[in-house]
Parts: sequence; C-alpha cells; structure tokens
Amino acid sequence: MKAIAVIPARLASTRLPRKMLREIAGKPLIGRVYEAVRSSTLLSDVIVATDSEEILNVCRNCGWKAQMTSSAHRSGTERVHEISKRELADVYINVQGDEPLVRPEHISTLLGVMENPAAQVGTVMTPAAEVDIGNPSAVKVVTGLDGRALYFSRATIPYDRNGQRPRYFKHLGLYAYRKTALDRFVKLPESSLEKSERLEQLRFLSNGIDIYVGETPYDSVGVDTEEDLQRVIELLRTR
Repeated sequence: MKAIAVIPARLASTRLPRKMLREIAGKPLIGRVYEAVRSSTLLSDVIVATDSEEILNVCRNCGWKAQMTSSAHRSGTERVHEISKRELADVYINVQGDEPLVRPEHISTLLGVMENPAAQVGTVMTPAAEVDIGNPSAVKVVTGLDGRALYFSRATIPYDRNGQRPRYFKHLGLYAYRKTALDRFVKLPESSLEKSERLEQLRFLSNGIDIYVGETPYDSVGVDTEEDLQRVIELLRTR
C-alpha cells in the first residue's frame, strides 16, 4: 500500500498568528511536524502543501519537501486533494500542520485502519486526558462497535447522564483517504453540522461516507493557541 503524507500549512491563523513559523525548541512548527512525520518508515513521501511563499521558502531552505497549492482552498482536505492530482498513491494521509507531537505509531495505526478495503476514510483517537474532556479545542469522538465514527464534537460526548463516567476519546488530527473519497469530498457543499462545529470531517458523515477510527495510546497536542504552544514546548523539554 503506497502511502503519501501531506501536511497542509497556511500562514494565516486567527488565534495564533503565523503559527506555522513559530519556533519550538529552535525549529519552526511546520519543521517539527515534517520531521516527526518523516520518521515513519511506512511512507513513500511527505509533502508540505502550502499557499504561502514564505513557508515554501523556509521548507526548501531546510530540505523539507513542499509544494505550492491554491490560496482558494477552504480546508486542509482540499489542499490534500490538489496534491493527490499530482502524486499517485493508494492512500493519502493528512497530518495537520499544527500537530508537532505526531509519532510513527500514529501513522502505523492509521495505515492499519486502511487495510480494511471498506475504509474510504480513516482517522485515529486516544483516551482523553482529564484536561481535554471539557476542552472545546480538543475534539471528542464516539464510535460504533465496528470502529466507525458515529459523531465528532467539541462538546463533551457521550453525555454522562448516570454519573457512571463513560470513556471519553479525543480525536487526533490525522486522516487517511482513498482518492475516490477526496474526489467526492471537494464536490460536496459544507454541511450544517460542519459549519456548527467547525469540523470538516462532519462533511463526510453528513453525506453517508463512513470514517473508520483506530485507537492509539499515544496522545498529541494540536497547537491552536499560545497556551498550546507553551504546553508542547514543555512536553518536548520533558522528553
């Protein structure tokens, strides 16, 4: 199974301006993510997909493979789709450019999900830490017995009605797609659920496209705010 990882990277960011180029232990965020993904031996290639000449130049100067993509894209998935029209693969992995703690084990779990021929879209989850259960920046997911995602939300799901403390799972920002799923995604309009939660994966679920989820014990921290950035810096320091 030939797999290519694509890291969508925009320079514009409302909550943390220019976050892709913010330094973490001497390297820009995008470089931390690229090198973490590149450490997986299961990938045929890793490509940063950006609409920023500045990010492109930083990547090329550091030896990180990068390609320019359209500035008209509304989501990272659309950016991955553009790359899929140039680069042939069986599976395209989308690693969010703000996930510097991604590990080879995440990639392995994700590709394991895609070994199921029924899986058009895959992703990963991990048991939610206490700090993330009520945190709207940490997306929660609930799945069926067959591993298919039932729903993703920034809310705390499932609801603890009886005080019996259900298991909470945090969704991590990694996806795997087959080309047919990417081709269909870009033709679909934003769904009402996607607009409400600001979660593009809900476009798949709203249109009857299943997302299969693999479980990993390894957590990650997406960098959306200054607090997230400092949390990642501290975690890397303790490693």
